[in-house]
Amino acid sequence: MRRLDALAAIYDRLVDCAVVTIMGATAAELQSLGHAPNFFYLQHAMGLAPSVGLGVALSKPDTQVVVFDGDGSVLMNLGGLTTLARYRPRNLLHVVFDNESLLSVGGFPTATATGSDIAGMAAAAGVPLTATVSTLDDFTAAFDAALAADELTTLVAKVEAVGPSAYVTDLSLLENRFQFARYLRTRS
Repeated sequence: MRRLDALAAIYDRLVDCAVVTIMGATAAELQSLGHAPNFFYLQHAMGLAPSVGLGVALSKPDTQVVVFDGDGSVLMNLGGLTTLARYRPRNLLHVVFDNESLLSVGGFPTATATGSDIAGMAAAAGVPLTATVSTLDDFTAAFDAALAADELTTLVAKVEAVGPSAYVTDLSLLENRFQFARYLRTRS
């Protein structure tokens, strides 16, 4: 499964969600499908997308929050999983695209390439719902089930180690910040 195909498959479900992405390929690919004011591309902060998503989820409990993360970022800040589990926001879905590499910075293998299990780590940290999927149909079904569950979920999607030709978005980071803040002010 390709990350871009997975994003495209669930793109229409993001219209009423606050969406936070990690830097690199995930941000660039989501933006390539069409930018929306409810998308925040967290650039230059590897490992911190779940923390930003947690803050949004806690401050906007009636808004569904979706965090798109990567295996390298999660492994860089494993404490983020324990913090998510501690606060357990029911409105947060943490999607980890696991390509078993640090694709955006050269493709070096991550620990998941040698057997580390992010969904298992999330479950051990106390995240109530976890799953790992490797096909587009399974990803779409698991994503929909997680949205319906009304429970903190970490969904690991095993994806190919391919990405866009460039790992940047063409939206000013400052404008994205202000646009996302304006969007959040409209939510209860």
